[in-house]
Amino acid sequence: MSLRVRRPAPRPPADRRAEPPARPNRSAGRRPLLSRRFAVLLSLAPASIVQLLPDPPAVPQTLAGLWLLFGAPILLWRGIAWRIVTTGTAAWLLSVGFTVVTDIVVALTVNTALPLAGVERPLTRLILTIAMAVTLVLLGAIAPEVRRPPGGPRRGRVRGLRPVAGLGALALVLSVAGPIRLNNGFSGTVSVVAMVVVAALIALLLLRRARYPVPVLELGIYCASAALLLLTSLRGQFITGHDIQKEFLYFRLALGGEYWDIGTYTDPYNACLSITLLPVSVFQLTALPDTVIFKVVLPLLFAFTPVLVHRAVRNVAPRVVALMSAVYFIVFPTFFTDMPYLGRQEIAFLLLGCAMVVLTDSRGPLPLRRIVFVILLGGIVLSHYSTTYVVVGTLAASFVLDKIWRLVSRRGRTRLRRRRREDRMLSFLTWWVVAVPAVLALVWSGPLTHTGGQVERTLSAVAAAVVGGDAESGSSDTAYSIFGGAKTSAEERMKDYKEELLEASASERGEGGDYLPLKQVNAQATPVVDVPTMELTELGEALDTFGISVPGLNGALRQGAALFFQIMAMAGFAVALWARRSTFRPVRDQATIAAGAWCMVAVFTLIPQLSVDYSLLRAFQQGLFFFAPFLATATLWALRWAGRKTVPLACALLAVLLLDLAGVVPKALGGYPAQVQLSNSGQYYAIYYPHAEERKAALWLDEKIGAHKQGLVQTDRFTYSRLQSLITHPTLADIHPAALRTDSYVLLGTTPARTGKVTIFYRGDLITYEYPMKVLDSRDLIYSNGGAVIYR
Repeated sequence: MSLRVRRPAPRPPADRRAEPPARPNRSAGRRPLLSRRFAVLLSLAPASIVQLLPDPPAVPQTLAGLWLLFGAPILLWRGIAWRIVTTGTAAWLLSVGFTVVTDIVVALTVNTALPLAGVERPLTRLILTIAMAVTLVLLGAIAPEVRRPPGGPRRGRVRGLRPVAGLGALALVLSVAGPIRLNNGFSGTVSVVAMVVVAALIALLLLRRARYPVPVLELGIYCASAALLLLTSLRGQFITGHDIQKEFLYFRLALGGEYWDIGTYTDPYNACLSITLLPVSVFQLTALPDTVIFKVVLPLLFAFTPVLVHRAVRNVAPRVVALMSAVYFIVFPTFFTDMPYLGRQEIAFLLLGCAMVVLTDSRGPLPLRRIVFVILLGGIVLSHYSTTYVVVGTLAASFVLDKIWRLVSRRGRTRLRRRRREDRMLSFLTWWVVAVPAVLALVWSGPLTHTGGQVERTLSAVAAAVVGGDAESGSSDTAYSIFGGAKTSAEERMKDYKEELLEASASERGEGGDYLPLKQVNAQATPVVDVPTMELTELGEALDTFGISVPGLNGALRQGAALFFQIMAMAGFAVALWARRSTFRPVRDQATIAAGAWCMVAVFTLIPQLSVDYSLLRAFQQGLFFFAPFLATATLWALRWAGRKTVPLACALLAVLLLDLAGVVPKALGGYPAQVQLSNSGQYYAIYYPHAEERKAALWLDEKIGAHKQGLVQTDRFTYSRLQSLITHPTLADIHPAALRTDSYVLLGTTPARTGKVTIFYRGDLITYEYPMKVLDSRDLIYSNGGAVIYR
């Protein structure tokens, strides 16, 4: 079925009309002496010469590398993108996605082909430069020239550019200054101000949406999303976060040998080319430090994703719905809390956003759009495994729902003409659009990389739960879901964790064994402790004097926000499909794909193993690509009683959601766990923030073990996560008394050494317990620097 919006009569106002097609008139205007495409091709020569110098200066090398990897490909791909989509901003955004896929494929090609010719290190600066230059020349040979369309925007002052660019620049400057101050031990005031400026920028975009051109609105969206991401990604002098620590390790392994070899490390992380080959290319062709690539380059690429959400929704909905959809994508806490630590999923989401733009631009040629859609999903396969599986599941559910809908609607119709018209209208999704990405995912994780073990284990656990009733508890995130999901207490999880450790080590435990005797283990208490909260501020104390529990208020706001997202998104289906005053009328493709996304969220909630392995919150963030317009539609419908004040009220609601979920409101009141982007405390700070003292301890221990040629290191999971790129000897990432070995070095990182508390990640939950330091009394303290200690 074609993705065209059914417009009621009379003709709606300008803010509610879809943008007319704006294909460039390639025959209009005088032909320039030097075409833009030819100018881009000429620029490749000096950029390549800089790269081929033995020791190029840093600044010219950085500019030349960024031009070869991003600037020139985007300009060349834009001409091809114009043949697929029908608006200027869509062509630019789609070119970004094509460029990322090109960079990955070029690196993969030389990495695969050249070793067959005897080249042992194919990912050198020389080879990558030549490969990119040749690829761009070939691309330039087939890329059509793009000319300015008649009647298009003229040069000169663009309405709204100054205030939007000014606020956006201020937000970006503050989002860089805030983390730097926190990293140097100062307060988070600047970061709080940055959050407020981002909220003001979002409000400006919504209130002035009808007066500002679409490119200006999308510039504002990009600045807002980039600022929120940088506030988190720039925390720490080193790599900070959860998955990003392991991603950085596999990047360093590929960079060290200048060759990516999945056979050496058959880990799903190593199969994600978005964190191996792509960063290696950026590092080799630019003078950027390796940490900057993960902390700045990848987040800035991911910042295009909310813009893509806006563009995809704008193809089929009014401006206000498109803007609110992008803002909801930004406001959801996973976006700015966890996505900066997931480089592989950042790139996968960028490509998924491009795919949604192609899907919703129904004025483009349908066969070509389907092919490009599948190609972009192929890029997701190379970038991130779980994003691929969720997308394939969503498309499969949508395909089935579409067939059911058509069957039911045909049986219910009585007019032959209407039936024939419906039969002639094609759906975007067809069997091969669903099947090809699924096959690509199976082939990549199976015979090509042999990294499908995690999927097999997950499916086995799911089958055991469904068929045999052997169900384990899922992540506590499911407690926020309206689909149900019981929350298991931390004490119960801790008990299960200890029993699991004892069972795994039973054969090696006992007198003279490799593990502590069972009697000694049982004598060590490991009580669970609550996550500490911030002290009440003056405002919080004032509320407390009026009988308002600030911790209870903060908890209620978070729980209410979770329910709001889900209830409004589901209500949006009814409003969009049946309400008379709906601002958005979806066609069947949109409705079925959004319903398919909801099916995946429900599956993640109801099947515990999925919520543990792939995170329910990340699944919901991915679902916002599909059902964000329904969430925005329901919000506008619920506030319709306000008349002309509907949008200002929606604007205030979104600002409050952002400031609360981003941590500004809890920071102002206290009585809630601190968030790492605003404070030098809190759970994420304790387990993910790297400290110089523990890095020095890790280097000292690694050198000591290397001198003796043997030794096993034991440390807690999160200390190991922070130090895994420094410790090159066998390491056991657990120091629970039930896992403690008698022949190991025990390294306590900064948080355990200073607070005596250890955090584990078990069954999808973070659990912090008081570590029994007496269990180490029988060992010798061989190293201490005030921030880390080592026992032998």
